[in-house]
Amino acid sequence: MEAFWYYAAVLLAKTIGALPLRFVARVGRLGGGMAYWLDARHRRVATENFRRCMPEMSSAARRAAVREHYRRLGENYTAGIKTAMMSREELRPHLEIIGEERVAAHGTRGAIVALGHFGNFELYTRMCSEIPSVRRAATYRGLKQPRLDGIVRRLRCQSGCLFFDRKREGRALRAALSEGGLSLGLLSDLYAGRKGLNLRFLNHECSVSQAPALFAMRYNLPLFTAVCFRVGLARWRIEISEEIPTRVNGRRREIAEVTAEINAAFETAVRRDPPNWFWVHDRWRFVKRDRAAALASRATGAVGLGALRQETPPDRR
Repeated sequence: MEAFWYYAAVLLAKTIGALPLRFVARVGRLGGGMAYWLDARHRRVATENFRRCMPEMSSAARRAAVREHYRRLGENYTAGIKTAMMSREELRPHLEIIGEERVAAHGTRGAIVALGHFGNFELYTRMCSEIPSVRRAATYRGLKQPRLDGIVRRLRCQSGCLFFDRKREGRALRAALSEGGLSLGLLSDLYAGRKGLNLRFLNHECSVSQAPALFAMRYNLPLFTAVCFRVGLARWRIEISEEIPTRVNGRRREIAEVTAEINAAFETAVRRDPPNWFWVHDRWRFVKRDRAAALASRATGAVGLGALRQETPPDRR
């Protein structure tokens, strides 16, 4: 089966690579629209996330937003394969990057860029690609199938960006950061597990990755955020923020405070264009379960106390 999926992936990549980008984007939107009806599980997750985080939207508006989100997912996945094979010159009519000079100003020193799953996020690898002084890198989660993982990695590395597997290449990443001059992009807007910080995002508590703030402080690097917006069919704009300070008056800020500022930037981007973010991911999973367990525990305790009161005979003294 691994060989089957490998050759299927190779065929898919070669087919998409031979087609025009705008046609690929249209096919992707069509496929995403079909997935909306077929993928009931993730559709429920996205719908519940919208209901929780966008209460001001009507039910009809939320359904329309979820449908458009699925179309964007299809467009982003197919276009992400195509754009990985395109040169910077070929991409120029389709991609605008604002704020590159902020990262380039620290080119020889390096930088940390907190990234989010917005738009065609594979295009983050093209940030500062025309600035020789900036050495670019990003982390990724490797696939379980080595041959499939190799295909994805080769596609991504065509941009000239270095990639480090989060699970297997942590030591190599730290060594590269210690050398200096590395601008590292970290996707940090999804569920971070029990080791993440418990902060609010879109008015609800969730587990948040502290990696961007932690790396920026540990290696004394400037910190930015970057968001990819869809501005039209097969057209995107990446906006790099002003620097987020990790020190105030010479003293280090709290990691939670810096991370909350990253969260706020991502929240603003979500509200600016709701279907553009990755809603099919259940970011609030453990917070909801922990809260439900706590409520159930309190309810059980209340019932037990009530039963105890009923069973205990009154003091007749």
